[in-house]
Amino acid sequence: MNNTVTTIHNQTQASSYATNKVLRNTYALLSMTLLFSALTAGGSMALNLPHPGLLLTLGGYFGLLFLTTKFRDSGLGIAFVFALTGFMGYTLGPILNFYMALANGGQIVMTAMGGTGAIFLGLSGYALTSRKDFSFMGGFLIAGILVAFMAGLGALIFEMPGLSLAVSSMFILLMAGLILYETSNIIHGGETNYIMATVTYMFLFLICSLACYIFLDL
Repeated sequence: MNNTVTTIHNQTQASSYATNKVLRNTYALLSMTLLFSALTAGGSMALNLPHPGLLLTLGGYFGLLFLTTKFRDSGLGIAFVFALTGFMGYTLGPILNFYMALANGGQIVMTAMGGTGAIFLGLSGYALTSRKDFSFMGGFLIAGILVAFMAGLGALIFEMPGLSLAVSSMFILLMAGLILYETSNIIHGGETNYIMATVTYMFLFLICSLACYIFLDL
């Protein structure tokens, strides 16, 4: 009986250590990649670089994401994470320049960035402290993203500002849910690779920020 209790205790400690290690590595890598992305975005803004376009942007995102996933268990995975986040920063630079050129552009950018950071810190902190399991949200979030994506295409094609505002609101709520889901996934052992966890958070930051810009501009 004592041996069984000891074994369970050791397994629990090992699981807790592994989870804390993933969290620690994820947030350390996330802070570095966010800084790198900010630097590349600043360089893109300073040089007034043109946006690469939708097709090249999607190709770069998914291509680098594929390479990151393929090499996620090696040092190359970290290199591709920085390449991906650097590319994100480059594509974000022209968008920021567009909003900065508006009459209230500076306010929009700062509010969106501050709001994104507050959403991430607040919800991630809640998931960490409450340790609730949000895995039940997975199916709903996937369905919601598909609906929001299709609605976003409709708003773009038919130039409907009201629908764009609704889509931006949907994406902000969905990304908030995904922050809870991903943090809970790490805590409960569903995500054991800190490189992939970092990539997920980076995409959440990017999408949530873009949705905030559109929401505040409309």
